[in-house]
Amino acid sequence: MDRRLDAAEALQRLQEGNRRFVDHVVSLDALLSHARRAEQALSQAPFAVILGCSDSRAPAEFVFDQGLGDLFVIRVAGNIAAPSQIGSIEFAVEQFGVRLVVVLGHSNCGAVRATLDHCRAPHATSPGLHAIVDRISPALMPLLEHAKAGDPEALMQAAVRTNVRATLNVLRNGSRILEEKRLNAGLKILGADYNLSTGAVEFFDGVD
Repeated sequence: MDRRLDAAEALQRLQEGNRRFVDHVVSLDALLSHARRAEQALSQAPFAVILGCSDSRAPAEFVFDQGLGDLFVIRVAGNIAAPSQIGSIEFAVEQFGVRLVVVLGHSNCGAVRATLDHCRAPHATSPGLHAIVDRISPALMPLLEHAKAGDPEALMQAAVRTNVRATLNVLRNGSRILEEKRLNAGLKILGADYNLSTGAVEFFDGVD
């Protein structure tokens, strides 16, 4: 891109791309980006960072109808913010001047569901999975304590958003670099929820 987009412009571009995705339209720019591989081998200029889930049904480039080099995407089960994810975001913000970071959760998230199961029966969680659920569970425990019996769908929806907000809190308050960029350089860190059934993304935290 010729210039760096500010946060509002980057958000608008994501929203427009998601509308195309919902309408089953693929932009010409996204298609033609494949022809720019040689050019992009030398440098990159992503306009947004997406911290999303590893779920195979939630690839950010498709969801936002973007092409090669447009998004700096970090994917990890449950869209958690462990040190490696925070460091990756810091790198993109400093190296490429990105001014928009989006934490993208999604409906029916397996990592969130596994965490709810873990909260109910910790002994059933494998050692490897603890690295994920141990970061998600503190935010979800209060939901289980006040969950309405017989409404698992509502619990799941609330849990997905609660987990996104927990990750947002880590990013906004757990990184000196990101905090400085938020205060002085126009960086915005937003939450979003992707509906697997409709394809629509709703931005719900940090949007003006």
